[in-house]
Parts: sequence; C-alpha cells; structure tokens
Amino acid sequence: MRLNEIDYTDAKPIDGYGPGFFRVGGDVHEGAVLVSPEGVAPWGGMEDSASLLSLAGKVDVVFIGTGSTITHIPAPLREALEQAGIGAEPMASPSACRTYNILLSEGRRIAAALIPVAASS
Repeated sequence: MRLNEIDYTDAKPIDGYGPGFFRVGGDVHEGAVLVSPEGVAPWGGMEDSASLLSLAGKVDVVFIGTGSTITHIPAPLREALEQAGIGAEPMASPSACRTYNILLSEGRRIAAALIPVAASS
C-alpha cells in the first residue's frame, strides 16, 4: 500500500471536532466556525449570511455542516448564496469536515461553515 502525504499549501485542514468545538490547523475553536481561504472565524449560524456572502468570488462551494444530523438550510440563505455564485452543500458536520479536507487537498476553492455536534447522551 502506498501512502501519499497531503499538502494543503497555506490553507488549514480540519483536524478534529467534538461536542461544541472544532480543531482547525491544530488550534481549537469553540462554537460554530467558518473555515475559508481567509482563515478561521466564528460563524453566527444560519442567520449569518453576511459571512458566507463575503466569500463571493473566492470560493465556488461552501459546505454547511448542520451539526450531528443533516438538516435543510433556510431557503433565503440558499437563494442568497446562489445569487452570489456560491454553491451550498448542507450535510452533517462530520461529513462536511471530511469532504472539506478531501477537496482542500485537491486545491479546490471551498469553505466550510460548521455548527458543532451535540454531546452524546
């Protein structure tokens, strides 16, 4: 079996996640985050369209991690992103993290807006 080292250039991969946090490029970030070519920033959730729209022209797709399970994103948010030329792909946050890292390693123009997973009961 041949293993290849992944080069993320200047972008930071999502190293891990847990209840209430994400680890990106070795740093822990509490709460919802936006991981983009501009770095890592807090994200205000589905009501925070301005953060996502600021990525117009910089990314082609944003993976929207909806927490522990997949849910729909609000229609106004989806429509605003589409009008700005940004594709929106909602998925559970663990899937969004994995998909982000794979496409990041391919040099794609992507971002991830992530809501943390809930604590297990």
